[in-house]
Amino acid sequence: MGGARMSIDLKELRSLPVAEKLRLVELLWDDIGASDEPIILHPWQATEVARRSSELKADPSIAISREELWRRVDG
Repeated sequence: MGGARMSIDLKELRSLPVAEKLRLVELLWDDIGASDEPIILHPWQATEVARRSSELKADPSIAISREELWRRVDG
């Protein structure tokens, strides 16, 4: 997308059910993860990433699978 602007109807997005919004977020997140574009974090964001990463390394059982996430959303 590099600089290209697209027209997004925020009113339409806001009217979507939460489960559909989460599916869109997942698609966007996967697209961001596949991008070569660097992600610039604010210092507070980097601190939060480090905290969550440490928390997950200390107790991997706190993670849930993508399937479990959708089971909870759709359930």
